[in-house]
Amino acid sequence: MPQPILTIKKLTKIYGNNVIFRDIDLTVAEGDTIVIIGPSGTGKSTLLRCINLLTHPDGGEIWLDADEITAKGANEDLVRQHIGMVFQNFLLFNHLTALDNVKLGLTKVKHMNDKAAEAKAFEELKRVGLSDRAHHYPGQLSGGQQQRVAIARALAMDPRIMLFDEPTSALDPELIGEVLEVMRDLSKSGMTMLVVTHEMGFAREVADRIVFMEKGNIVEEGSPDDLFYRPKFERTREFLWKITELYGKKENADGPSAAEDTESNQPAAEENA
Repeated sequence: MPQPILTIKKLTKIYGNNVIFRDIDLTVAEGDTIVIIGPSGTGKSTLLRCINLLTHPDGGEIWLDADEITAKGANEDLVRQHIGMVFQNFLLFNHLTALDNVKLGLTKVKHMNDKAAEAKAFEELKRVGLSDRAHHYPGQLSGGQQQRVAIARALAMDPRIMLFDEPTSALDPELIGEVLEVMRDLSKSGMTMLVVTHEMGFAREVADRIVFMEKGNIVEEGSPDDLFYRPKFERTREFLWKITELYGKKENADGPSAAEDTESNQPAAEENA
């Protein structure tokens, strides 16, 4: 069994009187793709920001391998080199080309020389299918292309873990596929990934484990088949049906329980188109 690369223990985040989440425990094995789902406002994005130390938790611990990254004096810049993050909005510098956006962190953070940084940046743009757009500015790129530049920028730091915070939510529907395809390839390559998304088709196809959060708690977690076909809680079943109605049409599923009694084993949600 793969060793945990990320361990979260009793993590708590509170803003004033508002408890975002309390006592969250989560373990991620190296090479796993974990998809986090749940209603808006339940703490999913805040959890990712805490893992990347963009937001500091109010209690608990986060461990990367054998190092506690929430310990006092932890090197946050070094942590962010190991834990890359892709946001809902692309956060590119509009006055820099795609190549220069990817190259910037390599020269400023990793202190690579310009020639080596440019070669590495071009390699990552090629990895996400944008070698022919290297010298284009963000305003000359589609939303999907801009998000792929943002992914390349994060990958250029050679992270151990990649965090994706609803990376397709700001995209036109026809552009979502190109970003999800890059993420599928990353998962297949063995990159450890935590993904907050409403794309249930992607979750079913790619996730090793799905985590359902609500009201600051992890309600249920398990394999895609467990949550879609055998959820332990009615709330999980209800959420999955609602989210697939919003984000894609339901289809008849082919799963391990499809041939079993349809009433007692009806899947919690069908795959979105």
